[in-house]
Amino acid sequence: MGNVLAAGVIGVGYLGRFHAQKYARMPGVRLAGVADLNPERARRVGGELGVPSVADFQTLLPELDLVSVVTPTQNHSAVVAACLRAGVHVMVEKPMTATLEEARELIALAEAHRRVLQVGHIKRFHPTVCALQASGLLDKPRFIECHRLAPFKNRALDVDVVLDLMIHDVDLILHFVGSQVVDVEAVGAEVVTGRVDIAHARLRFANGCIAHVAASRLAREARRQTRIFQVDAMIELDFSEQTVMVRKRGSGEMVLDGVRLPAIVESRLPVPRHDPLEEELRSFVGAVRGEHPPVVSGSDGYAALEVVTAIRREIAAFTRDIPA
Repeated sequence: MGNVLAAGVIGVGYLGRFHAQKYARMPGVRLAGVADLNPERARRVGGELGVPSVADFQTLLPELDLVSVVTPTQNHSAVVAACLRAGVHVMVEKPMTATLEEARELIALAEAHRRVLQVGHIKRFHPTVCALQASGLLDKPRFIECHRLAPFKNRALDVDVVLDLMIHDVDLILHFVGSQVVDVEAVGAEVVTGRVDIAHARLRFANGCIAHVAASRLAREARRQTRIFQVDAMIELDFSEQTVMVRKRGSGEMVLDGVRLPAIVESRLPVPRHDPLEEELRSFVGAVRGEHPPVVSGSDGYAALEVVTAIRREIAAFTRDIPA
């Protein structure tokens, strides 16, 4: 492997095109080519960036050091496995696979071939999450509440809202709490797509933390917020506004509606702006270079998939139990 790493992108639809653009501009990386089963789409993106385009991704692999796999979820397992066997490091978009068995197989393959397998849980690189982690304020969350609501969009319809949207928050919750999930309750409904479009889940952790997660792709307005309650503070992340608000008990008192109460001090964390996808891919390249482990490993991707699989199972049981 030379000093400049050769990168490729397999699947250059809406999101994959952005991956290709980021690699094409990244120092120390050369975009070597793009692949897509739709030859016209591959040619369009390849032409835009001045790189070869192919329909069969296998023909690209001998030229690559690393690759982003941005295909439909049901294809992840076969495509990622072929890349790892060819000795190529892989960044695969979430969810990492369609099944837990497939995910276990990919983790084992990455270990056997000593390749990096990173999963595209991009919210780990969101400015609000980075700001919270840099602050050192997060300390043993007791309750977490997440809302990820979006208006309908004609993409990612090959999966339900749990795998499309809710999995973002599940990954973050697992990262924040650092404990095993011991109980899952969930409800959901198919509304327009033939898959679950609205879902609510409640997770209980071994350390006593409880998390409530809501996701919808049929909302009137976008809402992407997480509130974290711990002994000394309430922390609110707004992913749309890119803000982090912290409310803590301060010294002295305040008066609310004629009642004297302990003072609450509100502050806003500084949130440096950056492009989460660019940061995610830079981090992946750093992991390939051996500078650090992948921020979101295959095991992390498996953990999130395991929880959302339980959520989907509970929703399926809930739907079966509804009287006709």
